[in-house]
Amino acid sequence: MSPPSSDLNSQYYRLQLKIQGTVQGVGFRPFIYRLATELNLTGWVNNSVQGVCIEVEGLRANLEQFQHRLQQEKPPQSEIQSLDSVWLPTVGYSQFEIHISDSTTYTEKSAILLPDLSTCSDCLKEIFDPENRRYQYPFTNCTNCGPRYSIIQALPYDRNHTTMATFTMCSDCQTEYNNPLNRRFHAQPNACPVCGPQLELWDKIGNKIARLHDALKQAANIIRSGQILALKGLGGFLLIVDARNETAVQNLRTRKRRPAKPLAVIYPNLEQVKQDCLLSELEEKLLSSPASPIVLLRRIFNSLKSNPTHPPFAKEGEENPETFPPLNKGGLGGVISPGNPYLGVMLPYTPLHHLLLAELNFPIVATSGNFASEPICIDEAEAVHRLNQIADFFLVHNRPIVRPIDDSVVRVIAGEEMVLRRARGYAPLPVSIPEESIGADRSPFYQTNFSLTQLSDLSIENPKKILAVGGHLKNTIAIAFNQKAFLSQHIGDLENPQALAAFQEVINSLSNIYDFQPNVIVCDAHPDYYSTQFAEALSQQNPSIPMIRVQHHLAHVFSVIAEHHLQLPLLGITWDGTGYGLDGTIWGGEFFHLTETSIQRIASFRPFPLPGGDKAVYEPRRIALGLLYELFGNSIFNHEMNLQLMQSFTTQELKIMQRMLNRKLNTPLTSSVGRLFDGVAAVLGIAQTVSFEGQAAMALEFAIENLETDEYYPFEWCDIPQPLENGENLNYFNWESTLQGILQDQINQKPLNLISAKFHNTLVEAVVEIAKKLGEKTITLSGGCFQNQYLIERTIQRLIQEKFHVYWSKKIPPNDGGLALGQAAFLINHQQFVPNQGTREGKS
Repeated sequence: MSPPSSDLNSQYYRLQLKIQGTVQGVGFRPFIYRLATELNLTGWVNNSVQGVCIEVEGLRANLEQFQHRLQQEKPPQSEIQSLDSVWLPTVGYSQFEIHISDSTTYTEKSAILLPDLSTCSDCLKEIFDPENRRYQYPFTNCTNCGPRYSIIQALPYDRNHTTMATFTMCSDCQTEYNNPLNRRFHAQPNACPVCGPQLELWDKIGNKIARLHDALKQAANIIRSGQILALKGLGGFLLIVDARNETAVQNLRTRKRRPAKPLAVIYPNLEQVKQDCLLSELEEKLLSSPASPIVLLRRIFNSLKSNPTHPPFAKEGEENPETFPPLNKGGLGGVISPGNPYLGVMLPYTPLHHLLLAELNFPIVATSGNFASEPICIDEAEAVHRLNQIADFFLVHNRPIVRPIDDSVVRVIAGEEMVLRRARGYAPLPVSIPEESIGADRSPFYQTNFSLTQLSDLSIENPKKILAVGGHLKNTIAIAFNQKAFLSQHIGDLENPQALAAFQEVINSLSNIYDFQPNVIVCDAHPDYYSTQFAEALSQQNPSIPMIRVQHHLAHVFSVIAEHHLQLPLLGITWDGTGYGLDGTIWGGEFFHLTETSIQRIASFRPFPLPGGDKAVYEPRRIALGLLYELFGNSIFNHEMNLQLMQSFTTQELKIMQRMLNRKLNTPLTSSVGRLFDGVAAVLGIAQTVSFEGQAAMALEFAIENLETDEYYPFEWCDIPQPLENGENLNYFNWESTLQGILQDQINQKPLNLISAKFHNTLVEAVVEIAKKLGEKTITLSGGCFQNQYLIERTIQRLIQEKFHVYWSKKIPPNDGGLALGQAAFLINHQQFVPNQGTREGKS
């Protein structure tokens, strides 16, 4: 709102501003103070539970300049999402001040919590400057960097609401904190060696061995000696070994029970990263960003070192000038990332990491401080209890961590960032979800345990406050209100008591910060997911709170819709490993047509059996057997197929598999593309058994190496009636001719990289054909299969060639880490709920 046009620039006014966005914990109030002082304005600024409030008085011209410059010159880590201004009569402020934060004026908290930020260049200079009072101090920070989300307990963001409240600032730190011209002005975690947290080195039973910088130096010697160090970092413990020491890395794998899954590496600096990995401009930017995530980088081998920008590509029929050697035979990345041409790389992101890596000057493995599938440890006593069978020593400190926060993982896809695990540096920044109803009068893709009347009560006067509990694997949760979804950090797989406790603690923690009480709960449709059972129990304990089940793959689609604020109609494509289907089968290769009035599953993959159900996930050979059985029946058991696959089973195992398939015993059907990848990998002899989900599919992708070809196998789409969905036909991708082509190429001894590339290309062409048939110009890609770089980049390329507009997950994980956002977005975008009459309550 502007002042009356008749006012002259020489007249005094008061300007009131209410700003929402990322404006707490980023030096926003000190910036406002300096700007107001420079423009000779009086008044005040404070934090509120919704953001920042400002009142300034002065000449109209200066006030207008102030409003313009605060948006143009705001701190680099800040983001203004809304700015409301009101012109008022003056009240006679005599100076400009920072007021005590207001936690009472507003009934609803909505201020945006900032993620933890990596060490800024100014703090980095200080810790390596012998003349600076923070020389070698591992907890140095300022308003531009340091802990935020990992230490905050309540809003607004003030020191007394963080775990730094127990550390009373010394006179020097207090002076910095009170000085508007100092970059530590109102830096809530401000500390120094005199008054702040301190390091200690413990043995494996918790006895103190050393403290302060001597603890760090001894910890460095422990790593050099090949032993395992548990280090308490920013969001929890890391397990650290010398990345060059293959024996030490293998010892860590054995103790952690992580035989093959890749391990992350921290390099001392970018120069050393460039010696081992290809690094694009964007990848370098991501590594050095305030989020400082793990970035998946292509490793350098042989002739690649002469071309540091792009790997060479071999055309079909040409000799590949760069052949990857076996990755499990020594060298950095051998046992760190076996069979994988990529390394997960990060740079030091706290002063503690910087000091340790400067002491070592070589890369270290840094993996989550936990056993496989458990949440990371955040408390030193807990770590000694849980990790003393892994770690030899513990480097700890006494700054409490409020919540576990893993390292985030990203990669570059089609020249843009894709977040694979959203945690440190990203969570819990919200995603805005404009409330634009898409109707969907007859959608079978959700079911409610509530009446239509009660659901209709969620009106403007009683806005939706949604708790979305996500899925089972790679779990995250979200709380959504006022068209914003606050997505939690990565929690993990909900497969053990520790993970379940962490899941509930994250819900409680994020809810408590915002005084959040849901009036609707949304979950996955799978009745056996712990997250679904938790939602059911919570709804039963609070009869006034309805619970909505949303089909797994549709939630994936809505995650992309929410991230990009897409308008309907569109074609949503979701490919992954597992999702509960409406027809009782396991879905995972789904095509949805979304319009303003309906949602229809228009295409899928021909279902195939999974002998042994969940066991098949870790034995891709079972999936391959199911595929071949669909093609050839019992003849595959009559020694007519001399595949490596068949030789991986004992005679007794084959008899059991044959009996299961013939009698359809524990052989659920699936349309999963992820499982199809696994099965093809086993048929080709790439992987018969695996230690983590997706390992076989990754190996199949990596088998392409750098081959370029446009060849693909034959395939066909078949129309099959779908009685569960409006009585219309469903297009099934019939993989029979594709698999026959693969087998024929195998018989003809075609190169493995060509077979893999042709299989990938076949799936891409199947997408293009369905897209053309439907005709919708907007297409979304989601689900864990689209973490496959070759698959998604070729799909994007081909669809763009055909003049489609393609959107995919970027800031939100394409895997199940994005489900909670999709669940919330589905609910926000649906105003009309019609329970599915075709299924019993409890399933959909």
